[in-house]
Amino acid sequence: MLALGTVSLITDVSSEMVTAVLPLYLVAGLGLSPLGFGLLDGVYNGVSALVRLAGGHLADRGGGRHKWVAGAGYALSAACKPLLLVAQTLTPIGLVLAVDRTGKGLRTAPRDALISLSSTPETRGRAFGVHRAMDTAGALLGPLVAFLVLRATVDGYDAVFTVSFCVAVVGVLVLVLFVPGGAAAPLDRSATPATLRAAFALLRRRDLRRITVCALLLGLATVSDSFVYLLLQRRLGVPDRWFALLPLGTAAAFLLLAVPLGRVADRVGRWRMFLGGHLALLLAYGLLLSSWHGPALPYAVLLLHGAFYAATDGVLMAAAADSVPPELRSSGLALVQTGQAVARFTCSLSFGAAWTAWGDRAALTGSAVALALCGLIALALRPIAPESPA
Repeated sequence: MLALGTVSLITDVSSEMVTAVLPLYLVAGLGLSPLGFGLLDGVYNGVSALVRLAGGHLADRGGGRHKWVAGAGYALSAACKPLLLVAQTLTPIGLVLAVDRTGKGLRTAPRDALISLSSTPETRGRAFGVHRAMDTAGALLGPLVAFLVLRATVDGYDAVFTVSFCVAVVGVLVLVLFVPGGAAAPLDRSATPATLRAAFALLRRRDLRRITVCALLLGLATVSDSFVYLLLQRRLGVPDRWFALLPLGTAAAFLLLAVPLGRVADRVGRWRMFLGGHLALLLAYGLLLSSWHGPALPYAVLLLHGAFYAATDGVLMAAAADSVPPELRSSGLALVQTGQAVARFTCSLSFGAAWTAWGDRAALTGSAVALALCGLIALALRPIAPESPA
């Protein structure tokens, strides 16, 4: 668990260095419109949906491939970082980001399966919370490193991409050398064979089907992090050189709250915690739409934004794992992740188009209304099986 968390920490330092500067690099540096940025952001966050099921299926087949499929995903993402140095227009940048997200799609379900298989049902929320806390420590350090690199170098963006690549390579090495899980698991003759048909048949399970549908619905109204930071910058007039520090607020709140909220979710119910996280996100949207311009505004928005991730990211996987047999764990988690990723891809496209057509305030208002409605539907469709306290 700690070794896998270390890999995620190092990899998130690398990826968040890029994520922290990418919105400003594309919009201010390359002059993309909000619609163009929405398209690229959708690619960045959604194209992994196309390969998550494949990654989950490959990891489940043979019983012991979780580590190596995850490692292939980490390596593919690392290889993309230097390509950002030469991509200067919409099409090549989109292709590079698509390949990078393909790597993320390959690794996410096998990684989460490793976490769930190494923990008990009673402590699964805490286990995911510990992992997400370490993961978020990297997300906290990444923007800070990017900020320091930008201030210390002349060709700031190129330097950020280069350092990001070097850090990503270290993460892959740690995975290969220190994360257990390379040995094949003993074959259970009574277990369901890990086929694509068996993976999709998991949706016949009522609880997993409802979890997947609710994650998809709520994802349709979840504005991407990059847009949240751009909205904050516009509201507050944040100088470009300080933009890379905005994700630090979200990461810090996520880091502080991931383990406590994971423990609470184990006790009071993971689904309640998941919906509570979206309520925090709705409050963040409300603050961005309000007339309040006090100095505490960015702190409040970023705190709520981080609380949203702490209450939903690992908690959703812990809830889904309860409804999936061990032999299909990666495939089942990939189903939920795919629905959520497709929804967030759609949200990025629609939000960018709405911003271009009607302005940022109208776009965010529409997203807030949609999130409230989807939250009510998710409340009605909650899984019926009782969640036992730890």
